[in-house]
Amino acid sequence: MADKCCSVTPDRAQGAGPAYRRVLWIALIVNATMFGVEIAGSAASGSVSLLADAVDFFGDAANYGLSLSVLSLGLAWRARAAFIKGLTMGAYGVFVLASAAWMAFQGTAPEPVTMGAIATLALAANIGVAAMLYAYRGGDANMRSVWLCSRNDAIGNISVMLAALGVLGTGSNWPDLTVAAIMAVLALTAAISVIRHAWREIEHAQAVGV
Repeated sequence: MADKCCSVTPDRAQGAGPAYRRVLWIALIVNATMFGVEIAGSAASGSVSLLADAVDFFGDAANYGLSLSVLSLGLAWRARAAFIKGLTMGAYGVFVLASAAWMAFQGTAPEPVTMGAIATLALAANIGVAAMLYAYRGGDANMRSVWLCSRNDAIGNISVMLAALGVLGTGSNWPDLTVAAIMAVLALTAAISVIRHAWREIEHAQAVGV
């Protein structure tokens, strides 16, 4: 299954067309906007999981911009871009784990209503982006990394909503910290998948000279 997923055929080695480029531009704008919204929401609520989601939105906006910059280039450059995105996804996961560990010592519970409201808005935004990207989930490593980012974002938003309910019910910050840790693990898992896929494509591109 993994070999099939990571294999490169002539069709999949080609860049996507104008429709995919338009989708990426929409995704970039949506993610950049939600980054600002969630940064403000995190500051207002004191939620580390919301902060983690905001940082993820920023990283995704940058990744969409990177994807747009290499769409017209050969497989080798698209695979290198995916490799870089995999590394940034991994760095995001490490950052979130460190933030959750730090906030565990603070002991202050976040404000759950703001958390839940903003997480719901973010979920709607990410579902829309994921729906647009679904058709391209089986492409090369660069396209696959974009789909994985969008999919994980939607999962993360649902998790933040559940954390808000947990904080509301318990008055503790542990639901918030637990969700932040889960989001970090998702980022690290996706990063490993993208890096492995991209590395195989880089090797293939070097072997065939594309």
